[in-house]
Amino acid sequence: MLSRLLICLMLIPSPFAAQAEAPLRILVMGDSMMAAHRISGRAVSHTVARALKADVTDKSTLGARVIYNLPISGTFGLDIRRQYRTGPWDWIVVNGGGNDLWLGCGCSRCQRKMDKLATRASTGGEIPKLLMRLRKTGARIVYVGYLRSPGAGSPIEGCRNEGDELERRVSAFTAKVPGIYYLSIANMVPHGDRSHHAADMIHPSIKGSREIGRRVAGVIAQVERAR
Repeated sequence: MLSRLLICLMLIPSPFAAQAEAPLRILVMGDSMMAAHRISGRAVSHTVARALKADVTDKSTLGARVIYNLPISGTFGLDIRRQYRTGPWDWIVVNGGGNDLWLGCGCSRCQRKMDKLATRASTGGEIPKLLMRLRKTGARIVYVGYLRSPGAGSPIEGCRNEGDELERRVSAFTAKVPGIYYLSIANMVPHGDRSHHAADMIHPSIKGSREIGRRVAGVIAQVERAR
């Protein structure tokens, strides 16, 4: 009788085991670097979901900006700040700012726009404000930097200096805030290697999206292991 009782108790699932096995809940926000290849199931978010066996919701949108004040922008996700959806997120992965500089000022005479995105002293700006707002939800945050041109005829070749400066400011900000992590992918593309970019030489190729996703998953996995 006692042995039968012990067997029955062993078969009852432990609530602690169930909790430990619950998948991470991850929200992805951002622009076309995140959204590329989503229709075919090969976006950054898909790689993250597979690598971590996570429950991932992707709200990133082609052409989205951090500063986008048209009233209709939020409806279509063009305002990255308004892509957030309430949820029990463990992590939020976000990028943004590239379209603000490239489309907003052509990566030239962009000082005012740059300062609005992130101040020179890395103490304010729309990107730090967004990251702090997301962090206050309790989720941990990964801010992902941008692919760089491989120096092979890319329309964004002239944006390199602006991209470097924007990410310097964001990186300096994230270093001050526990639970917010900056992921640089500036060194991901070897010089002259076109394979990480799509034919337009702006957006990531399938290979590029997969590699970005792997690096995002690596950051999350490293932090989760250390907890």
